[in-house]
Amino acid sequence: MPPDSFKDFVLDQLSGLPDVRAKAMFGAVGIYSGEKFFAIVEAGRLFFKTDAASRADYLARGMGPFAYEAKGRVMTLSYHEVPPEVLENAPELTAWARRAIQLAATQRPARRKPPAKPQQGR
Repeated sequence: MPPDSFKDFVLDQLSGLPDVRAKAMFGAVGIYSGEKFFAIVEAGRLFFKTDAASRADYLARGMGPFAYEAKGRVMTLSYHEVPPEVLENAPELTAWARRAIQLAATQRPARRKPPAKPQQGR
């Protein structure tokens, strides 16, 4: 399935949620409900925001975290791949998405460091 087709499929499956939209991000696609970033679409796979409690549901079905390589290291995020049987079932997918949206709403965004002050010449 071409990348845009999969993204469109995901958005269609999640159409029961309020203000769902996609936004390109670093070679992947972020999925938002309003201002809440709760999912990632990358390489034909969908990942939802997780925490320690919800992660167990994904791991029990053999689904791993979203991972990427940066500076020669593999990094993972608190997003786990949605099982195919959930992805195919719009009502169940919507229920899982609502949990991810709730997590996104309750977790504080990462703080960015202020830019370094230029050093004065000596």
